[in-house]
Amino acid sequence: MLASGLYHGINPAMGWPLAVSNGLLAHSSRALLAALGYLAFGHALAVLAVTLPFGMLAALVAWQAQIRIGASVLLIGCGIVLLLRRGHPRALVRIAPSRLALWSFAVAIAHGAGLMLVPIYLGLCRAETDLGHQAAATLASANLGMALLVSVIHTLAMFAVGGAMAWLVYRYLGLKFVSRSWFNLEAVWAASLILVGMLALALEAFG
Repeated sequence: MLASGLYHGINPAMGWPLAVSNGLLAHSSRALLAALGYLAFGHALAVLAVTLPFGMLAALVAWQAQIRIGASVLLIGCGIVLLLRRGHPRALVRIAPSRLALWSFAVAIAHGAGLMLVPIYLGLCRAETDLGHQAAATLASANLGMALLVSVIHTLAMFAVGGAMAWLVYRYLGLKFVSRSWFNLEAVWAASLILVGMLALALEAFG
């Protein structure tokens, strides 16, 4: 959770350059921090939108292996699609950067940011076979708490690194540094989705 959050924070596709832009246009570090807050909020919503349905599945004990395999395959498929189709979906262009929370939510969903955490999340809340008799409501409640925990930890890590990157560019490095020196993480991100999906499948098969 922390590692993927740190990775999302470094990746400019998750929006920290927009926070820099807000700060520079307003000549205010408060505007920078406010923009980062909106971005973090949207990102957290995207993670919750993906993990919460799994947290509310009453049949998780009976179908946990199949669900983990399905989530892993879906993650690999998302990575392949992103490798073949680079860049943001055109629909995201219609969302004004001024609506940062909505923009962050849409980008995180489109890039599979929340989906990447599903195999990890399902592994964390894996139930033992001798707990199968527990009431579905108890299971759903426990998994709901885990989904919230995953979302909070991941978003805090993303917010910390993304905020640090935005602050460095805003105060010291400037936008020219980003345009000249920054490397494109799109292919790396797509490959990482495929890698996480394959690792999750391997753990399910041999773990």
